[in-house]
Amino acid sequence: MTISSYVRDGLTFDVIDSGPADGDPVVLLHGFPERATCWREVSPILHEAGFRTIAPDQRGYSPGARPRTRLGYGAGQLVEDVVALIDEIGRPVYLAGHDWGSAVGWGVAAKRPDLVRSWTAMSVPHPVPFARSMKGPQRRKSAYIAFFNIPFVPELVSGRDGRMERMMRGSGWNDEDIERFREEIVDYGALPGGLGWYRALFLAPRVGRVSVPTTMLWSDRDVAIGRTALEGNENSVTGTYEFIELTGVSHWIPTKAPQAAADAILSTIAKADRRE
Repeated sequence: MTISSYVRDGLTFDVIDSGPADGDPVVLLHGFPERATCWREVSPILHEAGFRTIAPDQRGYSPGARPRTRLGYGAGQLVEDVVALIDEIGRPVYLAGHDWGSAVGWGVAAKRPDLVRSWTAMSVPHPVPFARSMKGPQRRKSAYIAFFNIPFVPELVSGRDGRMERMMRGSGWNDEDIERFREEIVDYGALPGGLGWYRALFLAPRVGRVSVPTTMLWSDRDVAIGRTALEGNENSVTGTYEFIELTGVSHWIPTKAPQAAADAILSTIAKADRRE
């Protein structure tokens, strides 16, 4: 049965469920500041390969799932939201995530390997090596996090040609991306909730090692995540692990390199199927 939404702890999450209804499910987790539509060019490729894709608008993005305080955006809650979605699907899934969706996916794969058949991370590594990298050059790349934690200010400068839009252009967005941001995030009222993830970073729980087949996909023109952030990432995985570096691609892998994103997901799925 197709899922258009699901409920957890009184919050309602919107879902894009598409592709062959009888296909093995692939759950796709978006990052900031995007919604489930960021997978719009990846999903059709997975459908052609016979897979069903299920992409939620996560906490803060779905209108029915926007807690009013930052305490409602802790990483533990974000992980449990995905676990609830998989429970709704009713069977283990192949999991993929980009940016913040990757950060959440690491937590899901580590905590509930029984629900995750394979894990494809894009841009953001496991929290342990990422935290370690903050002692080096990554600290400067992540300086924007402090800005996002200032109450109300990021929301105030998110308007047309404001600081937020200039930051996004500098990261690799074009005019079409900016228009989608205005429509799907700012006008939709999803920006405060998306920023809530950053403002609740102090609530982040410890994430263990991942035992399922894992692929880490990173792009060399990523202005937010440097190469040093991935050093030692393989030590956070006890299962099979592959690192793929894309050249000439910005941070926004699902929208700027959808074929590469889909290929990585399919390759990881193949490894999991061989293991099973």
